[in-house]
Amino acid sequence: MGRSNAPHPQPSQSPPDRLQHTGETNADRVMRFLATHPDQAFTQSGIRDATDVNAGSISVVLSRLEDRELVRHKGNYWALGEDDDIAAYTSMLESTRAANDRFGEEDMDEWLEYAVDDEDEDEDEATE
Repeated sequence: MGRSNAPHPQPSQSPPDRLQHTGETNADRVMRFLATHPDQAFTQSGIRDATDVNAGSISVVLSRLEDRELVRHKGNYWALGEDDDIAAYTSMLESTRAANDRFGEEDMDEWLEYAVDDEDEDEDEATE
């Protein structure tokens, strides 16, 4: 069992510092941008321009992040959420990265191959 050569964040780093990583989703890009400016707030258009998130997606992304308490907003301005919430999020990201480093990334097609179809389950329950 080998160790990954990938750098791991130091425990002494603040949650916004630990959040900076290479992400692929719009939410990851927004969070990474806000983490680089933890004491500032931005308009949706400012975040959109800085992250290249599609204009039609930025509102939904920010709303979903707010629902998870990862960002907060007042008026037209959005900022990174509270440290405790960001710490929990970054811990989850770090755990996912560690699992991916050790076991490889998950294959969505493989997941779908074995996924249970809710309609099939409903039909099975109706025939019992």
